Amino acid sequence: MSLAVAIQMDPIEPIDINADSTFVLALEAERRGHGLYHYLPKDLSYRQGRIYAKARPLNVRRVKGDHFTLGPVETIDLAALDVVLMRQDPPFDMAYIGATHLLERIHPRTLVVNDPAEVRNAPEKLFVTHFVDLMPPTLITHDPAEIRAFRQEYQDIIVKPLYGNGGSRVFHIRPEDDNLNALLEFFASTTNEPLMVQRYLPEVRAGDKRVILIDGEPAGAINRVPASGEARANMHSGGRAEKADMTERDREICALIGPTLKEKGLVFVGIDVIGPYLTEINVTSPTGLQEIDRFDGVNLEGRIWDVIESKRASLLSV
Repeated sequence: MSLAVAIQMDPIEPIDINADSTFVLALEAERRGHGLYHYLPKDLSYRQGRIYAKARPLNVRRVKGDHFTLGPVETIDLAALDVVLMRQDPPFDMAYIGATHLLERIHPRTLVVNDPAEVRNAPEKLFVTHFVDLMPPTLITHDPAEIRAFRQEYQDIIVKPLYGNGGSRVFHIRPEDDNLNALLEFFASTTNEPLMVQRYLPEVRAGDKRVILIDGEPAGAINRVPASGEARANMHSGGRAEKADMTERDREICALIGPTLKEKGLVFVGIDVIGPYLTEINVTSPTGLQEIDRFDGVNLEGRIWDVIESKRASLLSV
């Protein structure tokens, strides 16, 4: 089966070809004979009920400094394609939400991965609240008094904006720290978002585990270990990737959330697990494929394409 595939992503020029998950998804698609197009979210347009993108034919190769070729711009009716991969990075803002509304108009006849309506309904730090029994103690609020009361109860806390990403603006407030009020004033002056406050999990010093689920099934994991003096384990914040095996608790968490992910058409998902707790469910543009591939000698992008091809074949048979 040869598919026509568009990848909606950020600029391809600066990506790290040894870490970027979208890049290996593109490599695998090309290896299977699928035709690729690349476009930016801002290249989407609605016109008279049709969704168009100013896209360019794409070829990729694992050659540092020469990892892609883009052809001339074409205006493509996305309904004429087989698959769209929605792979731009957060922030999960109104532009992101707008793109999900446009792509929803072509899905599922053109298969959008992940399902755009479900992506819109599942921002990372909110979707996880559907599984409250798996989470650490958590507060989401605008109210400084509520945050101070939570800090009084749990002493050692993490404070972060609800729609942040990549470890940006994540603060560890220790019991002896006098800066909570100043931090709340800073957030009040810089964002209208609620804040998420959680009990600090000291297990993070041993790593924040990223588990990949493919069509609701656990596929592999890596451990992200924070740098010295850091509470954040995100790769963007200097976290170090290490090989990780899935524990019984990891598999229990996956068994509890996997059926929901599959039902919602969330094919490629990355969850974050610290100690025994589920802290985030990442459905927008999960990462971790290349690291797990290298550590475990697997081909997770191939498994993702197996699912996509199967879903597309099922659509054609209807």
